[in-house]
Amino acid sequence: MNKEFREYLNYLLVEKGVSRNTFQSYQRDLLDYLLFLRKKGLSLNKAQDEDLIAFLSQKKYSPTTARRKISSVKGFYRFLLMEGKITQLNLDFSLPKIPKKLPEVLTIREINKLLNTPQGDSPVSFRDRALLEVLYGAGLRVSELISLNLGDISLKKGNLRCFGKGAKERIVPLGRYAIHALSHYLVRGRPLLVKGLRESALFVNQRGKRLTRQGCWLILKKYAKQAGIKKIHPHSLRHSFASHLLEGGADLRSVQELLGHSSITTTQIYTHLSKGKLREIYEAAHPRARMEKD
Repeated sequence: MNKEFREYLNYLLVEKGVSRNTFQSYQRDLLDYLLFLRKKGLSLNKAQDEDLIAFLSQKKYSPTTARRKISSVKGFYRFLLMEGKITQLNLDFSLPKIPKKLPEVLTIREINKLLNTPQGDSPVSFRDRALLEVLYGAGLRVSELISLNLGDISLKKGNLRCFGKGAKERIVPLGRYAIHALSHYLVRGRPLLVKGLRESALFVNQRGKRLTRQGCWLILKKYAKQAGIKKIHPHSLRHSFASHLLEGGADLRSVQELLGHSSITTTQIYTHLSKGKLREIYEAAHPRARMEKD
């Protein structure tokens, strides 16, 4: 199935327009599955449900990873059916239930402490302040942040253009703190880092080249440690961005648009509110929640 495998990968990139990370995950999952079938002496159209279960039982996968692997295999089979390479499916593809897990968000106090941590007038300090302000202020994924080019930023209009999953373009507004930090970085930071190199990337490393995902993560961890924040991950600022907007009164549809979610169901995970916040909203909105003043 080497030919069909290559055709499917090309289909994912060209016709489906999946992101690079999704493409690499699907490619890895399918290679594992095809190698598993080869070891068992099975062809794709002969595989049964028990074979898929055995494939998933090789390691102790989390429900999320198992679900993704099933989706990878299922997508390949659908492609083969569509192309007439196979005539029927023998697999049920029942997806394991994923326990609901609310994203961890930082408090506004923690966010302010983190964003105020980069100090000094070095080019790296200017870069790091701008990086953190944009990451939180625009709610970007790390992959979207490092993909930004100079032409994607408009300080005059106060917005940026980024490309999310599936190369979907969106325009995101920038707050005054992010605009201020970017202005300083573009004048006093970036030129000293690129040192005359012809580099289109907005955020660059100390060699003047585009900042990598790993580099961005190291920067985030460095300042989180300095700020005394123990629980943090690459999406922490994005989760906090969404949660704080909703707590501040933003409607779900607007937050969905800002995050670049294709489905509002994905955005709904951020609608969790603290009991204190619920009490505050209840007392402010319900006519029988509080005593009238004389």
